[in-house]
Amino acid sequence: MTTKLRAASFQDNAVTTAKIAADAVTNAKIADDAVQTENVASTVNLGRRNLIINGAMQVAQRGTSFTSTADLYTLDRFAIGHGTVNAMTVTQETDAPSGFQYSLKVLTGTGASSGAAGYGVLRQAIEGTNMYHLKFGTSDAESVTLSFYVKSSLTGTFAVSIRNQAGNRAFAATYTISSANTWEYKTITIAGDTSGTWTADTGIGLHVQFDLGAGSNYDIATGAWTSGSNMFGGESTVKLTETTNATWFLTGLQVELGSVATPFEHRSFGEELALCQRYYYKSMDGNPADNIPNTDNTSSNGTFGIAMYSATSGRTQYFQHPVQMRADPSVTVYSSQRANTSGKFGLFNQSSWVATATSNPTVDINRITFSITHGSSLTAGYAYLLAGGFDANAEL
Repeated sequence: MTTKLRAASFQDNAVTTAKIAADAVTNAKIADDAVQTENVASTVNLGRRNLIINGAMQVAQRGTSFTSTADLYTLDRFAIGHGTVNAMTVTQETDAPSGFQYSLKVLTGTGASSGAAGYGVLRQAIEGTNMYHLKFGTSDAESVTLSFYVKSSLTGTFAVSIRNQAGNRAFAATYTISSANTWEYKTITIAGDTSGTWTADTGIGLHVQFDLGAGSNYDIATGAWTSGSNMFGGESTVKLTETTNATWFLTGLQVELGSVATPFEHRSFGEELALCQRYYYKSMDGNPADNIPNTDNTSSNGTFGIAMYSATSGRTQYFQHPVQMRADPSVTVYSSQRANTSGKFGLFNQSSWVATATSNPTVDINRITFSITHGSSLTAGYAYLLAGGFDANAEL
């Protein structure tokens, strides 16, 4: 007779690595088919399980400090939503829990009631192709689990939600911050939505949204799927924007298939950056700060390239995206101190720096094509220096 030993039969710590002799368990000693796939818990997800990009707040291509008076992107893939509430400041901080280098910090301005139509929200949109396996909108919809580290100067019950692209299906859940200015780890499991329309293409699949001050127009009951319009706030929850100089920090954000929160999936910085560049990238270095493209660069020489002119007035210049982008991006050209004219590259014509004229770039998901012209005074076949830069935006 064969006796089967189950995990429930062992006392805690009865079997540990230190108590197992070297080579006590080898492949040769395990009977054929003794371990089968169906006997391994389905909640075990190995690798590439986090649907959030830049959840550890490492990548900051646009900069590390932002003041929101309207909706804008901040640290990569994270946008601050803003409506009729006072300005908020978003920064990348080194204040983070053990195992993390950075966090995202929200600092409120002068506190004021959100009213019915006011709102403040931090969100990330997940591409539909990345959430297809969740099977939302079908009878087989899977549960998802959110996990994150959070800290705030305020205590109480806060809200986080997920909603579809149309904004007419949403689930608001709550989490409690027990101690002010102390990092706390939170996990929330949400049952999959069996109805509604959920995009499964390169558009928005779902939004993950942290309520920082939603007015009553956006509040919904927590703990259940709700149909309506533009819903993301939780009823009777803390509204950060109503308090002057309130702080709220977030890092280690993970959204994954299943009902179990697994340890945060740390990807290499290079891989995380490449994932971000599918949605946004810039041609110039992020350091020094004046090379970061938020306005035309008037304090730096910018980056340089070589333009081979086959004619006396201009030519076509190609730039390959670092990764295939989600969609055809919008492109903005940033000038430099050498030829500071908004929206134009600088060109050295063998005697001085002048502003070039650039046509609207032609773009696709793989490259940008610039038609760069300079009127005259160029020598056919010569190479000329270009100064300036650009960014490409295909955000959701």
